[in-house]
Amino acid sequence: MNGPFEEPIAEPSDEVLRDLHRRMVRIRLFEEAAGRLFEQARIPGFIHLYVGQEAVAAGVCVALQDGDQISSTHRGHGHLVARGGDLNQMMAELMGKSTGYCNGKGGSMHICDLDLNMLGANGIVGGGVPIAVGAGFANRYRGTDDVSVVFFGDGSTNIGAFHEAANMAAALKLPVVFICENNEYAEYTRRDRTMAIDEVASRAVAYGMPSVVVDGMDAVAVWKAALGALQWARKGNGPSFVECKTYRYYNHHGVQTLGMKYRPDEEVEEWKALDAIERLETRIVLEQAMTEGDVAAVRMSLGEEVQEAVAFGESSPDPDPNELLDHVYSEPRSDGQ
Repeated sequence: MNGPFEEPIAEPSDEVLRDLHRRMVRIRLFEEAAGRLFEQARIPGFIHLYVGQEAVAAGVCVALQDGDQISSTHRGHGHLVARGGDLNQMMAELMGKSTGYCNGKGGSMHICDLDLNMLGANGIVGGGVPIAVGAGFANRYRGTDDVSVVFFGDGSTNIGAFHEAANMAAALKLPVVFICENNEYAEYTRRDRTMAIDEVASRAVAYGMPSVVVDGMDAVAVWKAALGALQWARKGNGPSFVECKTYRYYNHHGVQTLGMKYRPDEEVEEWKALDAIERLETRIVLEQAMTEGDVAAVRMSLGEEVQEAVAFGESSPDPDPNELLDHVYSEPRSDGQ
């Protein structure tokens, strides 16, 4: 599991297992609620749900330090939830309300929280990669031990911006961790129709960065790989690439396929049988980190938090049309610089 990274990673403590579980369930319940609202036309625009991929966001974010940054994708709700995002502000933003993270002007694909060093979701495929490399450059310039982490899908590695950013990160030995969420589909196209390689991590070799491939439906495996990669970066060894093999349960956007049948039902069910939350709950109970009653209590508590977020969003005011251009353009500093 250590792959190319130097130090062995110990098995997770009970506290880490509980943390992984809570973050994954929080993502799942939030996303399921958002999906229902979208199907009921109570959320405008499009949403790209993270259901099925929870182990990746949780595994990585549990391994982070407070100063580390993350950059996200169009499927970015799970990353912010795992980083500790406020569900009220998140749901309000999805609903286009003024109390949302971006005052209702960004919506699902631009949600962010700079206080949590979450540098934002991104509607441009691969767009978050150069942002994370820029953050890594800033970390090096400031002389901190902070690491920037970028989440991206398998399809993003076909984009020029990915390769330019990866080359820069490797050439300058920047503290960046590339997390590829390989869910085997770029929108509606299978990965093997757009790549002549079996593992996306093979592309890291061209830039001289170490890589590792892990089971993205296993939160502990992701956590171990992320810890190794983060330690590698903090020691000044430069970037690394972690490919997490995972799967999204729902359509590219929303829940239903809208008549576009591009994945066999059998394939979807095979991946659902590997559900990361259920697998972790089984381990947690077997290792006595939690009881079945504890697990149920976590689900109930987080379910209430999600419902409160829905109520908060629905009761929040719409943005004032007179503030249409507020917070859209940058303004000069008061000192003129």
